[in-house]
Amino acid sequence: MVSICFYFQVHQPWRLRRYSVFDIGNNSDYFDHKKNSEVMKKVAMKCYLPANKLILKLIEKTGGKFKATYSITGTALEQLEQYEPKVLESFRALAGTGCVEFLNETYHHSLSFLYSKDEFREQVALHRKKIKSLFNFEPKVFRNTELIYNNELGNFVEGMGYRGILAEGADHVLGWRSPNFVYKVQGSKNMKLLLKNYKLSDDIAFRFSEKSWKEYPLTVEKYAQWVNANNGNGNVINLFMDYETFGEHQWSQSGIFRFLESLPPELLKHPDNEFVTTTESVEKYDPVSELDVHHPVSWADVERDLSAWLGNSMQHDSLYQLYQMERKVKESGDEALLADWRKLTTSDHFYYMCTKWFADGDVHKYFNPYDSPYEGFIAFMNSLNDLSKRTEAANRKLYNSQVLSEA
Repeated sequence: MVSICFYFQVHQPWRLRRYSVFDIGNNSDYFDHKKNSEVMKKVAMKCYLPANKLILKLIEKTGGKFKATYSITGTALEQLEQYEPKVLESFRALAGTGCVEFLNETYHHSLSFLYSKDEFREQVALHRKKIKSLFNFEPKVFRNTELIYNNELGNFVEGMGYRGILAEGADHVLGWRSPNFVYKVQGSKNMKLLLKNYKLSDDIAFRFSEKSWKEYPLTVEKYAQWVNANNGNGNVINLFMDYETFGEHQWSQSGIFRFLESLPPELLKHPDNEFVTTTESVEKYDPVSELDVHHPVSWADVERDLSAWLGNSMQHDSLYQLYQMERKVKESGDEALLADWRKLTTSDHFYYMCTKWFADGDVHKYFNPYDSPYEGFIAFMNSLNDLSKRTEAANRKLYNSQVLSEA
C-alpha cells in the first residue's frame, strides 16, 4: 500500500516599501500596504479561492477519501484577515470536513531557530494560538520555515510536544535511501521525520508547464503510473509544494486545475492507494531507521541548503543586526515595536538579497518588490535603523519613568 500525502504551504510576507535614509526618524511605517494588498488580492483570485473550492469539491466527490495538509503562516493569515476574509472562510470550510489538517511553524516565517531559540519558541506559540483560534485545530506535526531542518531542530521540536516534522528529501542526505518511508529523528525519543519526494513534487510545482521538459505534457495517467510504481517500495509519498503552484506559479491556462481535479480519482483507481494527512502518516507508520541530518537542509534552490538566505555578507550582516536588537526590543515593553521587529524577521526579506545564480533562480524574483538585491538590503537596513532609534527612545522613556517612580 502507498499513502499519498499532499502538503501545501501558504505564505505571504509583509513586504517593505522602498524605505529611504530620509525616512529614518521621520516615518516609521516600513511596509508597502498597497503592494501587499495587490499581491494578496491577486493570489486570492488566481489561487486561493479556486484551489480551496476545488479541494472541497474533491473531498466531497471522493466521499472524504481525499485529504490534504496546510501550513499557513501568521503573516499570510493576518493579510487574509485584512484583505481577503473570504479566503479564510473557505479554509474554515475545509477544516470543517475533517479531511484537512494544519501544521504549526514560526508565525512570521522566520529563521529564528538559527538565531534565537527563545524567539523561535515564542513565534511557534503565537502560530499555535492563531491556528487554534481560526480553525479550532491543534497541530501535532511541525514544519519549519522553508523546510529548514537538522537533527538539533528535530529534537528541539520534539521537546515542544510535537510528534512529527517535515523536511526535504535531499539526495545528499538520503544517499541510497528512499524518501518514501517514515524516518526517526536522530537522537530523539520517537520523533518522526516526513521527507518530501522532491522529484514527484517538483514535476507538478516547477515542471508542469515547461514545454522543454521531456515528459511534457504531464497527464494524470502518466503521473499516476509514477506514483503507482512505488507500491511495494515505500509507505508514503509526500507531495510537498507551495499552494501558489495552482493558478499563480502554474497559470490556470496551463491546465493545472484540471490536472488537480482529475488526479485524486485516478490515483484512487489503484486498490492499494490512499490519501493521508501528515498526522495520519506519523500515526500509521513506524520509522524504518534513524536519519542523520547534521547540517541544515531546506527545500530552496538546487543546493537544498541555507545559501538562499545566508549566501552573502548583506544577508549575514542584516540578520546579525536584526537579532542583536531582540533583547532591547522586548525589554522596551512596546508592543508596536515588537510587532514591527517580528515582521522584519520574515525570511523573505533576506531571500530578496540573494545574489547567487542557479537553475531555479527566477524563484528569487517572484513577487520581489525590488529591482536588485542591493535595493532590498538598503530598504531593510534603513527600516532597521529607524526601528533601532525607536527602541532606544522607548527604553530611555521606560528608564526615566522607573527612576521617577523610585524617587
